[in-house]
Amino acid sequence: MIVKEHPVGTELVMSNTIGEDEIDFSCDPYIGLEFFNADDALKFYISYGNRMGFKVRIGQLYRSRTNGSVSSRRFVCSKEGHQLSSRTGCPAFIRVQLNDSGKWVVDHFHKDHNHNLENESESFAPTLQPKASAAIESSTEVTRKPRKKMLEVGNGEPISPFGVINFKRMRKEELEVQARIEPYVGQEFSTPNEAYQFYHAHAAYMGFGIRVGQLFRSKNDGSITSRRFVCSKEGFQHPSRVGCKAYLRIKNQPSGKWVVDRLENDHNHDLGLEKERKTKSLPASNILTEEVNTELVNGDIFRIDNYPVLRGARQNHIRSDWYNMLLEYFQSRQAEDTGFFYAMEVDNGNCMSIFWADGRSRYSCSQFGDVLVVDTSYRKSVYMVPFATFVGVNHHKQPVLLGCALIADESEESFTWLFQTWVRAMSGRQPLSVIADQDVSIQRAIAKVFPVTNHRFSLWQINAKEQELAGLMGNGFTKDYEKCVYQSQTVDEFDASWNALLVKYGLKDNAWLKEMYEKRASWVPFYLKGTFSAGIPMKESMESFFGGSLNGQTPLIEFIPRYERGLERRREEERKEDFNTSNFQTFLQTKEPVEEQCRRLYTLAVFKVFQKELLQCFSYLGFAIYERGSLSRYLVRKCGNDDMVKHVVTFNASNLDISCSCQMFEYEGVLCRHVLRVFQILEVREVPSRYILHRWTRNAEDGVFPDIGSWSSSQELKSLMLWSLRETASKYIDAGASSIEKYKLAYEILREGGRKLCRHREVLYATCELWRQACVCLFAWRNHFPLSSLLTLESTNESLIV
Repeated sequence: MIVKEHPVGTELVMSNTIGEDEIDFSCDPYIGLEFFNADDALKFYISYGNRMGFKVRIGQLYRSRTNGSVSSRRFVCSKEGHQLSSRTGCPAFIRVQLNDSGKWVVDHFHKDHNHNLENESESFAPTLQPKASAAIESSTEVTRKPRKKMLEVGNGEPISPFGVINFKRMRKEELEVQARIEPYVGQEFSTPNEAYQFYHAHAAYMGFGIRVGQLFRSKNDGSITSRRFVCSKEGFQHPSRVGCKAYLRIKNQPSGKWVVDRLENDHNHDLGLEKERKTKSLPASNILTEEVNTELVNGDIFRIDNYPVLRGARQNHIRSDWYNMLLEYFQSRQAEDTGFFYAMEVDNGNCMSIFWADGRSRYSCSQFGDVLVVDTSYRKSVYMVPFATFVGVNHHKQPVLLGCALIADESEESFTWLFQTWVRAMSGRQPLSVIADQDVSIQRAIAKVFPVTNHRFSLWQINAKEQELAGLMGNGFTKDYEKCVYQSQTVDEFDASWNALLVKYGLKDNAWLKEMYEKRASWVPFYLKGTFSAGIPMKESMESFFGGSLNGQTPLIEFIPRYERGLERRREEERKEDFNTSNFQTFLQTKEPVEEQCRRLYTLAVFKVFQKELLQCFSYLGFAIYERGSLSRYLVRKCGNDDMVKHVVTFNASNLDISCSCQMFEYEGVLCRHVLRVFQILEVREVPSRYILHRWTRNAEDGVFPDIGSWSSSQELKSLMLWSLRETASKYIDAGASSIEKYKLAYEILREGGRKLCRHREVLYATCELWRQACVCLFAWRNHFPLSSLLTLESTNESLIV
């Protein structure tokens, strides 16, 4: 059976009559039932729900891996999930899949509900009314109140409450006129949807497609202040995209109008061979809506950014079926890994954000948790799951996983809970620096949970704004901007260059540049050099830990397998680098003793960094510019060019303290070429131990802690020792469980270790007893007591000596 397709430009509206002349709703769902499109499948299932006595919501969608198009959809009972008190986790649903012929076929159908159905007489059936398009293109459910009253506009024509242009009411000639109008800066619209519909019509006429691009929110109340609509070929995330710069941006005005304030009409690709003279039906008429009424059991439900939440409560971007799947997975992992940790945020009885970290991640944090990268780049595009990672840098300069999370919403409360949970899972570890997005909610959460930690902004948000400015100002702006940001060596130099840039390009009133100047200590390289960041580059973003295999578009059914494969791939790379460091050595390229010393101590990756600096130092000159007592200063510059940047190296001979104005050691933890040049001048043959960071050495994971004084508390040090012992023991356990012979050997090793610990404790007790008796004798001698009397007294009062 094929259900008849409804006319273009119609939308399902709930009422008390059923349009049987347009769609056949006579049969029950069954596997193999075909529809012309997903819209009809939704209407059919709603009609079925009305007859049976339940309501329907749009559930999960799945996209093609090849071109990103929607390949299947789920329509579920309104009581599916547990995110609201009115929901019961009902399993009833229908799923339709797009087949090769272009039809949508029912491939899954669950009929039974776990709640009482409504009386059939109380239910109501659907009818069709004209509107711009159906809401099926939206990735989340949209059900509307019956007989929604249409608003009136100046000419008396009713439009939707969200300002959507009703193309169904326009004559063909009117559509032609709308499509021919060229957009221009200053053009006004009543709503973002109206602007989107206009630009869509114009794009169809000109022969290109559009997508919804970036949006910007107010720092004060989080409301949307501007939106970008871009050419469908913008960016490079898909082979069909060519980085087209064409876009239209609208900005909200105090009057409530939306005005075009930025516009780029030039494309870097050919437009359609034949311009479309007819405006097509548009997807998701309310795709830009911030608040949409819904018809669910609880009358206080409303919608923000297409996510249903209780009025006055926080929104939740995590679908209910993710909780069940992840909790089951966490419990199975905890049975295998005693160090596995997970936690769930609960707000007013609702499940919210989730955090988890396995034992290996927690141990890695004890060694490499000094720098923390919070990757929330899932927000770059439309996402199915808000998946974020906590990443560090190991002793091979590889990314290492320190935790994962699903973030329910982007509020300060959510990020505060997330960071506090990470600290609890990592035994109170406080990183030296955190690299995270610059949203106000994240900034406040970091300031609250990590009060002494430096917050460095992620680059992807900054780069997006920089590219936007570059597109408006031209290549000259990009050159001057990068020179100011990346080449300034002093505060005065940066301030002078920044002010000159604003004046030259007339950007003194640019709000974004004003904000970034105020926050310059969190993103300008000159200000960040004094904080340890494990050498993470300042000009480019750190690679995603899971790459493209696991991101915000990963469907539920593939999430855990991809997560485990991606994690195992990274850890296999770490094991491979461990093997290479243990079994291979880099060739020495000088006769300097410091090179041999550092080759012996550093991992291969870190030694290559040191070796590069050592080789470069031979092309530098050093001049003593100050000497008094043990303190001296040297001016170091490159040979052959007096105009090159000069650096000052300060050396204290009494304690071998040394520092350089380039601050490479402070930032990366490896001595720079300028310091090494001064070492050559002063004939220092060995790098002082304080300048060989333990985290970069071969034995960084071997349980040797030379820098114990750097730990903030005894509890933190105890946790480190605990994780180190547990990790080492787990290696023996894994190896010993492979065969009976290896089991016996591993068991004997552990027993011998236990006996040595017992002997050590007995020796310790004996030593304490000797010290006690010596104290008794000393006390008797100094106070002229007979020793025999004192020993008798002590036996009756053990607290005397104490």
